[in-house]
Amino acid sequence: MTKRSMLLTAASWVAAAAGVLAATGPVQAQTATASTPTDGAATASPDTNGSANQVEEIVVTAQFREQNLQRTPLAITAVSGAMMEARSQNTIADIANQAPSVTLKPNSAFFGPSLAANIRGVGQFDFHPALEPGVGLYVDDVYYSTLTGSILDLLDVDRVEISRGPQGTLSGKNSIGGSIKLYSKRPQGDGSGYASLTYGSRSRIDVRGAIDVGLTNELALRVAGVSRAQDGYVSRLDYGCVNPGQGIPAVRDAPNCLMSKQGEVGFRAIRAQLRYQATPDLEFNIIGDYTREKHEMAGSVLTDASYNGTGDINPFPTPQRFDARFICGRYCNYAAYESPADGALARSVIDGQVNYKGWGVSGQVEWKVADGLQIVGITAYRWYDSIFTAEDDLSPMSHGLGGPNQLKFHSWSNELRLNGDVADRLHYTVGGFIMDQDILYTARQDLRYTPGSPLVFVSGDPVPSFTRAAFAHAAFDVTDRLTATAGIRYTKEGKDYSYRRRDRNGNLLSGQNGLLDGRTGSYRGDRWDYRANLAYQITDDVNSYIQYSTGFKGGGVNPRPFAYTQVQPFAPETLATWELGVKSELLDRKVRLNLAVFSSKYRDIQLILNTCPQFNPPGIPATATFPCGLPANVGTARIRGFEIESSIRPVAGMLIDAALSHVDFKYLTIAPAAGGPGNPAGVQFGMVPPYTPKWKWSIGAQYRIEAGNLGTFTPRFDISHQSDAWGTAVNQNRTRIPAYTVSNARVTWRNVGEDIEASVEVTNLFNKYYYLTTTEISGPAGANAQPARPREWAITLKKKF
Repeated sequence: MTKRSMLLTAASWVAAAAGVLAATGPVQAQTATASTPTDGAATASPDTNGSANQVEEIVVTAQFREQNLQRTPLAITAVSGAMMEARSQNTIADIANQAPSVTLKPNSAFFGPSLAANIRGVGQFDFHPALEPGVGLYVDDVYYSTLTGSILDLLDVDRVEISRGPQGTLSGKNSIGGSIKLYSKRPQGDGSGYASLTYGSRSRIDVRGAIDVGLTNELALRVAGVSRAQDGYVSRLDYGCVNPGQGIPAVRDAPNCLMSKQGEVGFRAIRAQLRYQATPDLEFNIIGDYTREKHEMAGSVLTDASYNGTGDINPFPTPQRFDARFICGRYCNYAAYESPADGALARSVIDGQVNYKGWGVSGQVEWKVADGLQIVGITAYRWYDSIFTAEDDLSPMSHGLGGPNQLKFHSWSNELRLNGDVADRLHYTVGGFIMDQDILYTARQDLRYTPGSPLVFVSGDPVPSFTRAAFAHAAFDVTDRLTATAGIRYTKEGKDYSYRRRDRNGNLLSGQNGLLDGRTGSYRGDRWDYRANLAYQITDDVNSYIQYSTGFKGGGVNPRPFAYTQVQPFAPETLATWELGVKSELLDRKVRLNLAVFSSKYRDIQLILNTCPQFNPPGIPATATFPCGLPANVGTARIRGFEIESSIRPVAGMLIDAALSHVDFKYLTIAPAAGGPGNPAGVQFGMVPPYTPKWKWSIGAQYRIEAGNLGTFTPRFDISHQSDAWGTAVNQNRTRIPAYTVSNARVTWRNVGEDIEASVEVTNLFNKYYYLTTTEISGPAGANAQPARPREWAITLKKKF
């Protein structure tokens, strides 16, 4: 931990200690506005049982204090833990189906256990530690800074808040597309808890539970755990066994040609929170969590095979080409997990496994210093070790194996806020944030498709980075109906990337990879972000706002150079957005209807250059072809769109929710090195970033049926749709994700006391075949895709106490 980190940590806890001393004397009551939630269960718990006659009141903390969702002048979706359960949602990736303009997908095997995230056309899908996320992810206000380890289970979650549009002043760097914040249930000390067991398709077994106990009158502990296991759904077949007589030897004897099943689930996690309420005005929360994930890699299918390169990828005595015969089908592939020995090249083997373990601990203090004044301090440490492997050609050919890839990560973060209210009209927050993180990225690469000579090396690259920020936010009630809000944040950041390139025995390599060994690339930058918002309460039930806000995604250093001359930094990309919104509750609060319209200017867009002759190594002229994979700031774009969200209580016991979004992305400029008319192989005008569907919509409905002494039955049906999207920046037909519509259904029975429930669910009800992600095979040699899970059923029993 740096001296600055230590100082800010100390400041947080010294303030808390001072509060303990101050608590020995009288302290005035704190107003509700200058506070963060102290009772997680009360902040956002929509009545998903559908017994109410009005839409529920939802409280969020997007502006550093508790506010009614309808009075918060932001485009924000809030979902309670109860609603996520009713929708049969288990991970953070599931919640995007009902959130407008939001795409969250578990990444393909090539990127390991990481999340592809995009909001309003801005995001990131590459896990590499040199690259920054485009959507900020927080758990209990602790920032998760990498895409690896971000496919979070919705374990004991009270609510999720998804803020759309740049959150540069409210959340900080990398929340350029928006932010996603998960809040866990806080201990109440009431002896409550639950236990649930799920059994379903392909030997699915889920076990969940939580218990909340009071240790003393002031001290409460809540512990929650989950275990999820399920067999895979994509068959990995032995090509030589299925197709004998083609010169490719079989590993297995027919008819048992199955090697393994990809797409398994193997996940365990535990979370504990200790809550100490020293006085009504002083509270401490200490949270610890541990996650273990081990299973076969994500399921993939080959969708295009057309290698025309000069690299020798055939390890067999007879002539073989990488072509369409290796396309197995809808839920199968011919991945061999091996590149056989070939001449001077040694045999390479991967195990096809994902092996992730991580843990973290955080401490939060909330001290109400005086009437209208509160100090909040948050300190967190996070650590993980992630190992994964990948085979992108999904065939017995020796195109390229990735792995094992290993990321060892740890970070310290500290945040200190002062929340205040003045004369019940001015509500302000000032604060600071610091973070230091270290990542060691180790990988073994066996890339035989490269022209001339294969790239076979072992890397071990340390990537330390830091962030420092200060921010201020203020909302002033000009009148009882008019509120003016302004925010500002200054961020300073830096990152160093050191390259290690050796052979498997640790010896220096010859050629360009050898010249990379020992070199370090550095990036330093700073940034001001702004927010101005004017909100007007038209009536007691209709609120409107207009807003201008900015955000940025951090810069970095090229993580994949082919020569030392390509060790180059790239700058942040930025977004500035105008937004107009209306939030309303109509017909005696039976209908909630929220609308937002936005227009953004996207500058210094980070794209990968496939050609960069200006950085060719000495001796290779700019007119010669040389491999390149350089991130650079190469374009600008205009993004426009609208979003609609609604909840309706047409009759007692019924709930209908719906969402619709439209995102219109248009490149305005593209640097010649990245694409445009003079570079047909690159990004072209009319293309869109990865995972940016133009249209999304969803509808869900449930109805609570009273059955007297039998209890209640609540059937629920959800349907969601997204239009065409692409998995790569260069939109090609082979990486297109065709439009799809998916439906889920669930029926839940509850006894009269509502402490026992049983549910039956079917996901992907109509067995729609569609892709979650698509990836181009390096070379380029084709493409593969990650198909979504087929129709699955599950039965869940739950006991509350």
